[in-house]
Amino acid sequence: MVSRAEFTLGQLAQALGATLEGDATRVVRGVAPLESAGPDDVSFLTDGRYRAAAQASRAGAFVAAAGITGLPAPVLRVAVPQQAMIDLLLLFHPAPPLHAGVDPSAVIADDARIDATAAVGPLAVIETGAHIGAGARVGALCYVGPGVEVGEGCVLAPHVTLLAGTHLGRRVLVHPGAVIGADGFGFAFDGARHRKIPQTGGVIIEDDVEIGANCAIDRATFGHTIVRRGTKIDNLVQIGHNVEVGEHSILVAQVGVSGSSRIGRGVVLAGQVGVADHVSVGDGALVAAQAGVPSDLEAGGRYLGTPARPLLEAKRIFAAESRLPELLQRVRALERAVEALAGRPLGPKAARDE
Repeated sequence: MVSRAEFTLGQLAQALGATLEGDATRVVRGVAPLESAGPDDVSFLTDGRYRAAAQASRAGAFVAAAGITGLPAPVLRVAVPQQAMIDLLLLFHPAPPLHAGVDPSAVIADDARIDATAAVGPLAVIETGAHIGAGARVGALCYVGPGVEVGEGCVLAPHVTLLAGTHLGRRVLVHPGAVIGADGFGFAFDGARHRKIPQTGGVIIEDDVEIGANCAIDRATFGHTIVRRGTKIDNLVQIGHNVEVGEHSILVAQVGVSGSSRIGRGVVLAGQVGVADHVSVGDGALVAAQAGVPSDLEAGGRYLGTPARPLLEAKRIFAAESRLPELLQRVRALERAVEALAGRPLGPKAARDE
């Protein structure tokens, strides 16, 4: 989206709590990365490693930490450039205004409760007993099932589906195509067929959670599947029934968490991590991309590989794996040497290895 806002550097310094080195009256009209910024843009250095790129940039101003010198334009000095970058983007690209009301094409049950300050978009469906809280936004073609609670300030992007038994806290952001509250995957084979285990529970999403596009968070068999406050979930993540995800965790794209697992507080599951059922991942653990987690992981650990092992151990194993062909040749050569010294012919296995 193209920004139409403009600010003087003096205004930005005040808004960011920054110290300005340069002309306070200079006007900037956008935020851009170092490589593409022009004279009307403010850019930023989140790390000193990008000093050379900044020195070559055409940006009209920079946001940078103390100690980064030699920049070719005015500088807004801040303690944490990445946080200042967020504030800048919000200044130049504020959220669209909320236009409260229900679109005439929406289908609303007679006993659904929609706060007067909420907005419901075209062709949305709000079922019986559902509640849409103050300042919430329900996008076009959303489905909000029977008895669902959507808390204050939540945003449901288009095509979000919230099924019966789902409760969203405050300021939850759900991106397009996410499905929350579908049945958990539970079956029992009776000797002739797989019988479906009824999924009778719900889903609780606490305050300030973000859920990416096309995620699936299953309802519990009993009780609730729970995502605790502040957790951020990337696109295409699957969370199974009766899972609990702790506060302020990060689940990156294509993570899959199987049923009844417990993900602790402040955990990071990198892309395509798979967690088996009934597994516990301790607080603050970091699991690297494509790891497989078949058993419990301790709090604070760093893990890699399938099965997931402590990071340094996994790296040593990977390094050894790269040498396996060479090591196998050396073992075969040693076997032949031993057999030659013993005066015995090569055995059947050794002969096959030839």
